Amino acid sequence: MRLIAPLEPDPSAPLARAHPLPKLAAAAVLMLALFVTVDVVTTGIVLIALAASFPLTGLPAGPFARRLAPLAGAAVAIAVLNTLFAADARGVAAGVAVALRLVGISVAGVMTVATIDPTDLADALVQHLHAPPRFVVGALAAWRLAPVFGQEWRILGLARRARGIEAERGLLDRLRSFPGRTFGLLVGAIRRATRLALAMDARGFGRRSCRTLARPRAIRVEDIAVLVAAVAVAAGATAISIAMGSWRPLLTF
Repeated sequence: MRLIAPLEPDPSAPLARAHPLPKLAAAAVLMLALFVTVDVVTTGIVLIALAASFPLTGLPAGPFARRLAPLAGAAVAIAVLNTLFAADARGVAAGVAVALRLVGISVAGVMTVATIDPTDLADALVQHLHAPPRFVVGALAAWRLAPVFGQEWRILGLARRARGIEAERGLLDRLRSFPGRTFGLLVGAIRRATRLALAMDARGFGRRSCRTLARPRAIRVEDIAVLVAAVAVAAGATAISIAMGSWRPLLTF
């Protein structure tokens, strides 16, 4: 549950200041370039570009690495399984490519989400995409409450141990207690959501024809440059991979 705690980037960092919508579009372009192919060259180039751009995010390196640790572990497991059960060297290379592809998609997603302020994203969805304000405000409230689940998870564990319901002496004890604690967290989340919905309706967060934006924000040239850079990286990585003869589409017809 600690993994849902928000990362706090430096607000003065270039990518942290970028507009949320072009930044999401840039991440989608890179993820699409990694998704449609299974080769080491494309993924390697995109990973190098992401590593080079990481200082521009203003994210702390330690918490960012811990956030990616489970995903990196899953990628390593995929590579090992493909290596063990591969019939030839081509199968080993495919396993490594799939693992790197998973890492690249994860890094692009985490970097993007961690550098976007939820309030800025909600304002951008309403202003530029004309999303329903009621839905956007509800999603924003849910996003803001996500870190609370980590604290409630810990409190539930302390309460259950005080009542003698669970011990958590080892991994098996934690696995046994997981369903019960998850059910308690679900019940608490439903109660909290009901109270929050009533409170937000009472405060006028529902749909209003006269609603205006308190923080309008235009999309600047610098924001478009982020998307253009992502398109250039994706196109360049794909072109180099095709030229080297290593590009392998995910789906073949």
